[in-house]
Amino acid sequence: MRGTLKHSRIGGNIFAFFKFLLRDTQFEPINSDLRLWIPEHRRGVYPDVMVFDGEPQLNGDVYDKPQERLRLDEVLNPVLIVKVLSPSTADYDRLSKFRMYRSIASFSEYLLVEQDESFVERYSKQAEGWLLSDFSSLEVSISLDSVSIELPMAEIYRSVVFE
Repeated sequence: MRGTLKHSRIGGNIFAFFKFLLRDTQFEPINSDLRLWIPEHRRGVYPDVMVFDGEPQLNGDVYDKPQERLRLDEVLNPVLIVKVLSPSTADYDRLSKFRMYRSIASFSEYLLVEQDESFVERYSKQAEGWLLSDFSSLEVSISLDSVSIELPMAEIYRSVVFE
């Protein structure tokens, strides 16, 4: 259910926290207005938040062909992707979409955030594969290795009311 108040608050909270904490670093958070292009799957998607290490690479930067145009609305190289889950798309985000994301060389961390309860899944790329950690307490913080910060669960769910 994209577009719910909880979904918007959670995505906004994460983006605002990243924007503030990463402001004087080489990392840049981007909200869901920008499309992520996944070349191997020839697919474009709109994650809720992406973070880039350095300048985001635009789709078309990699082409030497004059007929290929630079796409100002598509990026290729996030290190961190955040998805606020909706009941109707949660399985797709965990399985098929995550498989597509893993084809992106720069991608190393994935947060799946529940909107109807305090619960976050963090996948981090390791030498031997992807490691899953989950968090449910509002008293803890999530260590994000890709951007070297701690994300407090309380910040993710600030102003979110669970029924």
